[in-house]
Amino acid sequence: MNEFYIGILYIVPTPIGNLSDITYRALEVLKDVDIIAAENIRHTNILLQHFNIKNNLILMNKDNEKKQSHNLIQELKKGKKIALVSNAGTPIINDPGCILIKQCHIFNIKVIPLPGACAAITALSASGIINNRFCYEGFLPSRKKSRCDLLHSLKEETRTIIFYESKHRILESIKDIIEQIDKNRHIVIAREMTKKWESIYGAKASLILEWLKENKYRYKGEMVIIIDGFKKLKNYTLSKKILDTFSILRKFFSLKTSVLITAQIHDINKNKLYQYVIKKEE
Repeated sequence: MNEFYIGILYIVPTPIGNLSDITYRALEVLKDVDIIAAENIRHTNILLQHFNIKNNLILMNKDNEKKQSHNLIQELKKGKKIALVSNAGTPIINDPGCILIKQCHIFNIKVIPLPGACAAITALSASGIINNRFCYEGFLPSRKKSRCDLLHSLKEETRTIIFYESKHRILESIKDIIEQIDKNRHIVIAREMTKKWESIYGAKASLILEWLKENKYRYKGEMVIIIDGFKKLKNYTLSKKILDTFSILRKFFSLKTSVLITAQIHDINKNKLYQYVIKKEE
């Protein structure tokens, strides 16, 4: 396909909660384009009305994506400028629009992405988990078997893992993380990012489950689950003398106390000792 069309498709991120997070550039595009393709017209109208923007909206959701993409391509071929928006955040991330963008590339129609809000990245930045390497897995499967299969396949994933989850399944999903990955794996629950009831809490998976159960309001709204990547234990050997000391103490004290006392007696790193004995006791 050599013909070049002058239409432009803009991918426009919108706020994930706080309307003040929209960029000046996004507002300019939403004012100037000929058409706004919205995942939910009522939801997008709230945003437009807040900023006194009037424009032509058409619905493009998962049900009509294929047909509407064809219609929008025809408008773009005529030279129209179109903005693609989702309910919230950056379009295409778990939202419709991929078919339209693929067709734009086929027909040499310019696609311009704008930077902006994304719940996964916003949560990751505040998680306290090393995030120079991460993988985004979208929403966890709703069916237990599929969910468990996916989690099991990620058991030894060394990158930080990001999921979205709903309030209806969060408890079951955390239980499955405990069973399929590790009860001691550090995870963070980031809820209602940028909204009034925003909260970010991190702990071992087993403790996260108890924390959620203590208060039902802790799992209301939209959530991001961030799971620390698998850490391979370096070759770390302990002498028989150290292990004997630990074994004796373990008969009388908790794991944590036994590790602490053993580390003090033998002047060794308590964290390495803890990791070693945890693996042995699993």
